[in-house]
Amino acid sequence: MNITVCLKRTPDTETRIQVAGDGVSIDSAGVKKYIVSPYDEMAVEAALRTREALGSGEVTVLSFGDDAVVEQLRAGLAMGADAGILLRGEVTMDGLATAKVLAAELEGRDDALVLLGVKAADDDQQQVGPMVATLLGRPCVTAVSSFQLEGDKAVCLREVEGGMEKVEVPLPAILTITKGTFDPRFASLKGIMAAKRKPLEQKEAQGAESKLTVRGMALPPARPEGRIVGEGADAVPELVRLLREEAKVL
Repeated sequence: MNITVCLKRTPDTETRIQVAGDGVSIDSAGVKKYIVSPYDEMAVEAALRTREALGSGEVTVLSFGDDAVVEQLRAGLAMGADAGILLRGEVTMDGLATAKVLAAELEGRDDALVLLGVKAADDDQQQVGPMVATLLGRPCVTAVSSFQLEGDKAVCLREVEGGMEKVEVPLPAILTITKGTFDPRFASLKGIMAAKRKPLEQKEAQGAESKLTVRGMALPPARPEGRIVGEGADAVPELVRLLREEAKVL
């Protein structure tokens, strides 16, 4: 079974993001480190475990972006993926444009499973996976915390309010992975060295141009300082009054 995992290069989640001087982009000079988006790492782990359980197959990591993304693809190879593909092009905030680029590449492949993280750590859109599935005409299950293969179908578990939801879909299928059982493994020294010798194909991206225009970016307003209205039971009446008259939440 062949599995492709789509992964994205994102700023480290500890990065303090700053808006650039143009007001419509991120100041890349302030980003000291880039990583594989954490949910995409979980998707890589899910693919590796599936291959190991089956005892055969190939895992390919696929990404869209500039030459710098090679670093993140090599990270996926170091974890244990067999091959990598970089689709060179300019990534924008337009999720549909990204989905079209990925779908154009995936359409010619024979993958039984395509895995993505449920969302990227930077834009938090949660839409590229379902869009790719729609463009390819394949079934899709989102926010999958665990799954197993049974013959020609995938049996997926999703967390919902009050319990777990079980969804079965025929293969080939597209799944987006979230927190659950797929905690990413650490790349071993042997894996890091082996990654340098694994095939990593680079080609120009094929797909639609972005139709989304960013008009402005701004950081969230600073959180106001807290107020102490008293201590113990004597503070309750004043607290209730403030919640009702100022915060207007009662």
